[in-house]
Amino acid sequence: MIRFLIRKFAAQDTPEKRRTGIGRLAGILGFLSNAILFIGKFAIGLAAGSVSIMADAINSLTDTASSILTLVGFQIAAKPADKEHPFGHERFEYISGFLISLVMTFVGFQFLLSSFEKIRHPQSVKLHLIVFLVLILSILIKVWQSRMYRTLGSTIQSSTLKATGQDALNDVLTTVAVLLSAVIEGVTGWRVDGWIGFLIACYIIYSGITMVKSFIDELMGSRPTQEELTAMEKMLKGYPDILGYHDLLVHNYGPQKKFASVHIEVDDRWTLNQAHDVINHIEKDFRNQLDVELVCHLDPVALQNDAYQKQRALVEAIVINVAPGLTMHDFRILSPQRMSFDVVVPKKCPLTDQELKETLQFKIQQQLGEQKLEITFDHTYLLD
Repeated sequence: MIRFLIRKFAAQDTPEKRRTGIGRLAGILGFLSNAILFIGKFAIGLAAGSVSIMADAINSLTDTASSILTLVGFQIAAKPADKEHPFGHERFEYISGFLISLVMTFVGFQFLLSSFEKIRHPQSVKLHLIVFLVLILSILIKVWQSRMYRTLGSTIQSSTLKATGQDALNDVLTTVAVLLSAVIEGVTGWRVDGWIGFLIACYIIYSGITMVKSFIDELMGSRPTQEELTAMEKMLKGYPDILGYHDLLVHNYGPQKKFASVHIEVDDRWTLNQAHDVINHIEKDFRNQLDVELVCHLDPVALQNDAYQKQRALVEAIVINVAPGLTMHDFRILSPQRMSFDVVVPKKCPLTDQELKETLQFKIQQQLGEQKLEITFDHTYLLD
């Protein structure tokens, strides 16, 4: 069924329209199923006088609101770039997810207060066969929802839909807990409804705060996945004409708007046209194979200059022996007594930048005499 709907909604002529269609499908299916769950649970909770069932019903209501926000989020995210938003609107998908997580957290705190009141003044839960039937049906629907969100999320690589799928699966556990409280009271007479409601409220709050953090990370700019980095590095290492690369930086403006920049080392004897052709080829490969807009910066290296190569090797040996994990690039001899280079500093380096500079200055002058050093320290967290 899901596969059939994917083919129907994903039959679009561009990746952007396909993503919007699948996002719209997720929102519609989620809205309908959550609305059914809310109406059924709320009616049963009201009839039974159960705060835990009511809490679970309101959780389904927030899921219904989430589905509406999903629809709106994907619709706005699909808008093309304009003067005010030259990189498009795809990050609105993160904003809609952020709003959903705020609503979830607020509702969790509201029911935390209701549960405390129920614990202080416990009331009997009226048991009916229909209560069990509705809760069991709720479990089945939520399991289906989880599979639906995960399938659609994997199809378009949407972290928002994948997180919603995990949330639906977690809802199965909360509904099982509600069912368990009704069974316990029916068998033993213990009024644990308030305590079960308290646990559900804590779970909603925890889920909401976790989601808030994840979407804030996306909006601030999170680290690319290791799979993405590995694919980029593998591609860069596959070009035999270049001497090396460094300073790979990756950022995005939405799930499908990935940008990167990198410094490419080339032979300084190349003509400008030759160098342009090589980096243009690399940028096209990134766009076509990885869907990443790459910008390459050229770093010429004097391969045939023996004096340069000897001095570069000497300085590099000094750098890598000052502290574990240090590497060097962009080495330049600006004059006989003046040089510049960049040092990549790992996160766990025991020395500060100032200590590194003083140590390097001392050791290089020991080997090469008086030198004016221009050192740039690069702190990249992609390598940690």
